[in-house]
Amino acid sequence: MSTREKTSEELLVEETVSTQNEIVLYNDDVNTFDHVIETLMYACDHTSMQAEQCSLIVHYKGKCTVKTGEYDDLKPRCSKLLEAGLSAEII
Repeated sequence: MSTREKTSEELLVEETVSTQNEIVLYNDDVNTFDHVIETLMYACDHTSMQAEQCSLIVHYKGKCTVKTGEYDDLKPRCSKLLEAGLSAEII
C-alpha cells in the first residue's frame, strides 16, 4: 500500500497598496466650455472627446473626476487647472 503525502504550500503574496487620488473639477458660472475643454487637454492630457465629456458632466452634475493617479503626478496638473481659473481639488 502506498502512502501519498499532500504538501500544502503557503503562498505569501505581497500586496502593493497604492493610494489613488483624484482631481475633481467643479462647475462654475464663469468659464466657457471651450476654455474648460482646452484646459483639460493641456493640464490632464485629455483627448478632445474626453475633455468635452468631462465638461458636460461638470455642467450637468456639478462636478467630475477628471484624472486619477499618484498625488505627485496630480499636484502639478491640479495647479494648472487652478491657474487657468477653474475650480478643482485633489481628493
